Amino acid sequence: MPDALKTYTSKRNFAVTPEPAAGGQGGAQLSFVIQKHWARRLHYDFRLELDGSMRSWAVPKGPSYDTKDKRMAVQVEDHPLAYASFEGTIPENQYGAGQVIIWDKGTWHPLCEPHQGYAEGNLKFELRGHKMHGKWALVRIKRAREKQETWLLIKEKDEFARSAAQYSVVDEMPGSVSALPLPGAALKNGTPSSLATLAGRQKARLPATLAPQLAVLAQAPPSAAANWLFEIKYDGYRILARIDGKDIKLYTRHGNDWTHRLEGLGQALLKMKLPSGWYDGEIVVMDEQGRPDFGALQRAFNGNNQADIVYYVFDLPFCDGYDWRRVPLEARRQMLQTLLAERPMPSVRFSAQLDAPIQDLQAAASKMGLEGIIGKRRSASYVSRRSPDWIKLKCGHRQEFVIGGYTDPRGARSGIGSLLLGTYDNKGVLNYAGKVGSGFDQVALHELKARLDKLVCDSSSFEATPAIVKNAHWVKPALVAEVSFGEWTRGGAIRHAVFQGLREDKMAKSVSREVAVPVAPESGALTLQSRLPGALKVSNPERVIDPTSGTSKIDLLRYYLLVGPLMLVHLRGRPVSLVRAPAGIGGHLFFQKHGDIGKLRGVKQLDPALDPDHLPMLEVATVRGLLMVAQMNVIEFHTQNAFAKTYATPNRLVFDLDPGKDVPWAAMQEAALLLRAFLEQLGLVPFLKTSGGNGLHVVVPIRPGYGWDTVKGFSRAIVAHLSTLMPQRFVLKSGPSNRVGKIFIDYLRNGRGATTVSAWSARARPGLGISVPLGWDELASLKSGAHWTVRNVHTRLGQGNLPWQQYARSARKLTAPMKRLGFQPEST
Repeated sequence: MPDALKTYTSKRNFAVTPEPAAGGQGGAQLSFVIQKHWARRLHYDFRLELDGSMRSWAVPKGPSYDTKDKRMAVQVEDHPLAYASFEGTIPENQYGAGQVIIWDKGTWHPLCEPHQGYAEGNLKFELRGHKMHGKWALVRIKRAREKQETWLLIKEKDEFARSAAQYSVVDEMPGSVSALPLPGAALKNGTPSSLATLAGRQKARLPATLAPQLAVLAQAPPSAAANWLFEIKYDGYRILARIDGKDIKLYTRHGNDWTHRLEGLGQALLKMKLPSGWYDGEIVVMDEQGRPDFGALQRAFNGNNQADIVYYVFDLPFCDGYDWRRVPLEARRQMLQTLLAERPMPSVRFSAQLDAPIQDLQAAASKMGLEGIIGKRRSASYVSRRSPDWIKLKCGHRQEFVIGGYTDPRGARSGIGSLLLGTYDNKGVLNYAGKVGSGFDQVALHELKARLDKLVCDSSSFEATPAIVKNAHWVKPALVAEVSFGEWTRGGAIRHAVFQGLREDKMAKSVSREVAVPVAPESGALTLQSRLPGALKVSNPERVIDPTSGTSKIDLLRYYLLVGPLMLVHLRGRPVSLVRAPAGIGGHLFFQKHGDIGKLRGVKQLDPALDPDHLPMLEVATVRGLLMVAQMNVIEFHTQNAFAKTYATPNRLVFDLDPGKDVPWAAMQEAALLLRAFLEQLGLVPFLKTSGGNGLHVVVPIRPGYGWDTVKGFSRAIVAHLSTLMPQRFVLKSGPSNRVGKIFIDYLRNGRGATTVSAWSARARPGLGISVPLGWDELASLKSGAHWTVRNVHTRLGQGNLPWQQYARSARKLTAPMKRLGFQPEST
């Protein structure tokens, strides 16, 4: 046994723990692994391969890309090389008991002689992982009277460095990478089921339709290009393939079914036996020099010769029963590459990442005559809209235009002279954008003339302007042309235009003038990189809102971005009340139920008739709305017991178990079980969640039918019955003096206008506990109503809303339960 592993072995009983006793082989390059470890406290185990074992450090807060952050790293015993592939649960009563996942893995490359650097306590190296990139350093601190040496893990200044206010790698990329191959290594066989362990994925049915993510035209490359990956901008048609077993459908970007037009591609995908899912890519035809040829693609369609069509696939939004859209782009692409590599097909290829500095890529693309480069943010989610996380870097000016007319040919030309072009503005007006008279061959001229003849109309569809050519022939604005050009004039027309072909996959009404925009900054002005239509500016991001946990405002926004999709399930459709904390949780709190939403996108005002004596009530319906109000210093989100559309009839009951002084937690757990048993005896189906504070919430879905007063009266009758039956445990009246040593079951939450904190909302209390849905079988393991917090929510994301998956189906009418209790409703 190597001496390096004696301490490791002495601490473990390998008859009980699944950890490896020894073994493992080094590769051609030195490996590293970072394991996320939920032991007594969450920490990150950072391990570097050296001299046949893994040198190991426990990093409580995990790594940071901020060069100013010096993360403590406590050196622990060396581990065997085989430990680099360990992921599982260490049993209770064993050393390090708790769950372990492989948070990142890859290779490390010493920037000094590693043995000397390690001995001197100043080890510098480069990491090449899925999440960890660039230059780092481990620096030993001399501290007396400590059993273990303490080091600092520090990010060195390079192109990967980012401020902590802008980016937190442990928050934004929390999941396992165990199913992914080593970065840069040969792909190994893997199955979609093994890939399904990645954080961010959600179990989901395959949707019938899917709108694609679209890119914005960028003025210049991103300043921090290392955070982006780049691909060829293919000159073809965007195609989304929906594969459901042997049922394969091929759709354009606007949802047109082209399955019948692409039979060859459909057959190729069928032979590959890919997992069910949505596959996103572009079909092209290459010329003799290996460049995408848009004209050749059109000829392949027109001549029914599709043998040369190649489908370049670049994204995987859904796969094998999971929604992958929240998984970071880089991980989605690695999964896609693995799947395609296992099933090679010449006509279906992976759109590879271009490995060179972006300036060199642009120069090469221009030299080769390519349309341009596509840039995609590595950490981005997949969204069905145009997003700044995908950018177009074009080699020249080129876009789509609507054909609104044409001129007569001159000289020896036949068919048409020039096409008259336009684009729609945001008011739906077709503005004239000039003409194109070159780029046609004789076949194209006659085909165009035949199609235009079917669209002839008496008047112009363009907004009136003197620039429009006289003696033109007008057509209905139905055809879309792809045109390259030299520049835009001040008058809004294009110059030196060349016709590239018709766009069969794009709708005329969707064509607008492309305007280049700057890429969202990576540093300087703070932005929250997310799945939003634009960057959300965060004021005072570093302001600490909870001194107990050290949580800052930007930390809270990152939390709500992370849980937003889970939380919206509980927010949508319900009136919401907001708890603001402008000075943090130690300051004065403001409770807001009504108001003017102003510029808060994603927040809606509800029908004023719901509460006619006040300003309209509010609804938070999108992740953007969630973040917008959090930016306005909102910490808590509370919802009412009815949907706005059926506000007069509540659709749930809420019982808030609120402990009095000296009530132990075990009594709270027992009280929840007693309440559950009684509700089930009445014929109701209760669900459980933590309150994020001291108590527990029992939530009962009901079918709307009774008014507020009746529902509240029934809930009071339930609590009154329990307090009469067990007066030593429960009390009907609130107030500290009434419930010393007892539990008040708060039924007042069921009145009109009353609210309860939403699932996944943070609480404005020390530690920032969160309200989390859970199963009844988990109650015994809870430590408190604030078992989960903003800081440790990652330990719960895998479960998400699954414990409540039967919630909607469990709603019951109240008529029979009321009868069993002997409660007489006043009206129905």
